[in-house]
Amino acid sequence: MPSSNEVATNYFACVTRQDIEGMIDCWAPGSSARFIGMDELQVERDYPVWFGNLFSCFPDFRFEVENIIAGEDEAAVRWRATGTFDGEGIFEGFRPNGATIDIEGIDLLTIEDGKITGIIALLNGLDMARQLGAVPPRGSFADRAMAGAFNARTAVTSKIRELRS
Repeated sequence: MPSSNEVATNYFACVTRQDIEGMIDCWAPGSSARFIGMDELQVERDYPVWFGNLFSCFPDFRFEVENIIAGEDEAAVRWRATGTFDGEGIFEGFRPNGATIDIEGIDLLTIEDGKITGIIALLNGLDMARQLGAVPPRGSFADRAMAGAFNARTAVTSKIRELRS
């Protein structure tokens, strides 16, 4: 039976090759992946569409494993992904606009009998949204205006609570 390190290495080699069938083959039937703050996917049902959209919208998608730390039935994988959002389709509700991404993340894999039974993926979704242009750049006028509007709303809500007490 392959070690957790070998399972993680094989799975992410499939991601690097954009081999969705190979990715699914690394999983135990009925398993799911959670992308914190983004999505939860049932592997057999959702992977072909979700990853198909990712790879279609980022035709030059490049994925690199930077480090794997593996135990007996788990592995932590630190990775980096880059690409240009200039392909076809829709990803996470957005149409490609030519923006580039350079993001880092960590996937925590649970492994049983040589198959992945779960992944919890952590990445900075806000940073990705900023890079895609869906959210204003950090420190920009629009970013400061959004923060100001949020803080004004918080102050009004606080004052209303205070007046009701």
